[in-house]
Amino acid sequence: MIVESPEAMAEFGAALARELRAGDLVLLNGELGAGKTTLTRGIGEALGVRGAVTSPTFVLARTHPRASTGSTTGAPLVHVDAYRLGSAMELDDLDIDYAGSIVVVEWGKGLTDGITEDWLEIDIDRPHGGDPDAEVEPRTVTLTAHGARWKEWVDAARD
Repeated sequence: MIVESPEAMAEFGAALARELRAGDLVLLNGELGAGKTTLTRGIGEALGVRGAVTSPTFVLARTHPRASTGSTTGAPLVHVDAYRLGSAMELDDLDIDYAGSIVVVEWGKGLTDGITEDWLEIDIDRPHGGDPDAEVEPRTVTLTAHGARWKEWVDAARD
């Protein structure tokens, strides 16, 4: 799918957020500036998390609790930047509550195997050599379902 702007990337994140629940893992791949954090920001805003969703590059993982709605609070959003991690063991050392959280991992390709049987992988491709005067360049987003949990949603999103 083509995502035309940062606003559209955030809207895609909001649409994805409506499907997310505790125990979900979303893996984001793409080069620097592709839109991974913008997508995560859209997820966070739609989930109603407290605090600004920013890149957790220097802290590796940031937990964003959800704002209370009446007597219930939803699963927190855990936003991970695995760029500086060298192995799945280092990711495991972050002691993330995968079962009780919605976890979004940037730069985690190859580091999340064995965490869960079902996860959504999102590849964001940023164009190179396009219009040098363009302020905003569209991104190509590829969705891959791992396991049964995401297959139907990915199939519907492709249509």
